[in-house]
Amino acid sequence: MVDVLRFSSTVVARLDAMKANDLKVIDVRGKTSVTDCLVIASGTSTRHVKSMGDEVVVTAKKHGMAPIGIEGEKDAEWILVDLGDTVVHVMLP
Repeated sequence: MVDVLRFSSTVVARLDAMKANDLKVIDVRGKTSVTDCLVIASGTSTRHVKSMGDEVVVTAKKHGMAPIGIEGEKDAEWILVDLGDTVVHVMLP
């Protein structure tokens, strides 16, 4: 089992390396039953948002976590990657 906050730190490090803006990690354990951790970031263009969403998926797979769902890839103005215990939102500001 992957430690949720450690994994979210790994995702944040990858997004930071890709020059994500406004990175936030919100621990929502005990506040919702949907997920334990939200990672929120913004990109500078749809291409940037798309590449960051793709990187989240690659990083998750490297850690043995297959995404439950991915939304918004087509238009790439907003992408949500649901990893179960961690949900990542990458969007245009």
